Amino acid sequence: MKIVVTDAHTANPGDLSWDALSTMGDVQVYPRTATDEIIPRCQDADVVLTNKVPLNAETLAALPQLRYIGVTATGTNIIDMEAASQRGIVVTNVPDYSSRSVAQHVFAMVLELANQVGRHNDAVQDGQWQRCPDFSFTTGPLIELAGLSMGIIGFGSIGRCTATIARALGMNILAYSRTPPNPDPNDPDAFTPVGLDDLLAQSDVVSLHCPLTPQTHHLINAQRLSTMKSSAWLVNTSRGPVIDEEALASALRNGVIGAAALDVLDSEPMKADHPLMGLDRCIITPHVAWATVQARRRLIDTVTDNVRQWIHGDAVNVVN
Repeated sequence: MKIVVTDAHTANPGDLSWDALSTMGDVQVYPRTATDEIIPRCQDADVVLTNKVPLNAETLAALPQLRYIGVTATGTNIIDMEAASQRGIVVTNVPDYSSRSVAQHVFAMVLELANQVGRHNDAVQDGQWQRCPDFSFTTGPLIELAGLSMGIIGFGSIGRCTATIARALGMNILAYSRTPPNPDPNDPDAFTPVGLDDLLAQSDVVSLHCPLTPQTHHLINAQRLSTMKSSAWLVNTSRGPVIDEEALASALRNGVIGAAALDVLDSEPMKADHPLMGLDRCIITPHVAWATVQARRRLIDTVTDNVRQWIHGDAVNVVN
């Protein structure tokens, strides 16, 4: 059996191993695969493992031997599910491998907005503390998170992990989900389920954890940004297109909201003329919230186990 990994570099830049796959077939691992390389590389593959390399209906039609697609991520929008199902191709994903890592990154960005550790370090390295007449100085207002409200849009595994950290910091939790959660009122870790409009209006920090669907595309637009507090922070570790980035840039420039922290953008990598580039009070990281060593190891282990289970006739994590 031939197994092709189309874009292995982000999951394993060299510090982990794909060796476990080799016990199940002839494995060909490519760091990256361009569009015109997909069909030649996957031509005789029984199994294709892909993260961001798209497999559309036309491509699938050119791969008659393909029987299994393993998405090395949770989101599966790069696969034409209908075409795969019509051709009898099993598609699997990897759920819940990076929830804690993503939630941790949410607060790495939130705490940077609150405490400005990076800015203070830059100021010290620039000599500002040495030149300061006082024992202490700040680069801007420092914010205590305790007592503030965090609104979480999308209350799946990552949203719940984010809520756990927020609660530990003394924040109040507001949650909005397509399938409204039903918290136990006697639970000491209780949160408040609210409508989307109420969440946006009441939250000091809004954190996005919803999947990208036609309904969530540009969920955060100019109108919804205008309903948020002028001091509120918007955090996105879900999918870039959930936010209308032009509207967000305008909101930041005009003080409609206080700040934004983004790990995902509509187009990745971002272009040099991106509207959010260079804006003050806007933190951007290069889609790395998922990428701790531990999360990547869980990812590869689960991808391998998915393939093994499918070979044994007991496929798991099937999404089509």
